[in-house]
Amino acid sequence: MKIAIIGANGRLGAALAREYARDYEVTSYDRRQLDLGRLDRVQSVLCKAKFELLINCAALTNVDYCEWHREEAFVVNAEAPRLIAEIANENSAKLVHFSTDYVFDGKRTDPYVEEDKAVPLSVYGESKLEGEGRVLEVSSQHLIVRLSWVFGPDKPSFIDQIIQRARENDVITAVADKFSAPTFTIDVADWLRLAVEKNANGILHLANNGGCSWQEWAQYAIDVCRSRGLPFKAERVGAVSLGDMKNFVAQRPVHTVLSTAKFTALTGVQPRHWREAVAEYISAHVSKK
Repeated sequence: MKIAIIGANGRLGAALAREYARDYEVTSYDRRQLDLGRLDRVQSVLCKAKFELLINCAALTNVDYCEWHREEAFVVNAEAPRLIAEIANENSAKLVHFSTDYVFDGKRTDPYVEEDKAVPLSVYGESKLEGEGRVLEVSSQHLIVRLSWVFGPDKPSFIDQIIQRARENDVITAVADKFSAPTFTIDVADWLRLAVEKNANGILHLANNGGCSWQEWAQYAIDVCRSRGLPFKAERVGAVSLGDMKNFVAQRPVHTVLSTAKFTALTGVQPRHWREAVAEYISAHVSKK
């Protein structure tokens, strides 16, 4: 199978490009090669490509930046995905387009299922939801995959920042009243392969099992690192509230754990717990640094 991946310089795109190159013919595009903010460039580059599966991992993901750059956010996160979906159709190919838990308002305490009404709180969430709709308007056979709290070895994320802070500081803190599910990019690669094999379409939630706060995630990561003998100044992660984050511009949803029951029903596979995934990530990619 020939696969084209957009956003290969990002945390998820780089992981998918590396994992899939072992078994498939993969063409990857980073932002320098394919900038979704330039729709003419998207058209000219992709019209020359040969692929059966097109995966779009690129997006404008800086939540606060989007608040002040609404037009740019909608070009990159909504207009470009529609164009990419049309190009996929022209190639008789399937598109996998990645979206986010930020399409929800976070007012539920139960995990969100794919059919729950999406009510975004931010420009970022609005633009991503619009992108979902535009892709599926082009073809209901395309696949929208919503993710949350993505981490992996190809680009630093929250977990890497916490570990670095714990190495350098005696006191560190993390938000204790915002909840979702960490999602390991290496696991996403395996799950997506299964979903595509089952010809999944529409909207699909993917995340590691279980939910947690940023503080719980951070504390577990520190505990695992310390159990591996890594030196740290900080032992405990203090709690702060979302309201304490005065540097945040955009409103964040409080509780966006995603249900993966649909994926499990489709594939027979239940995603492993986020703690197991975090422990593997630390053993394989942090302990060796």
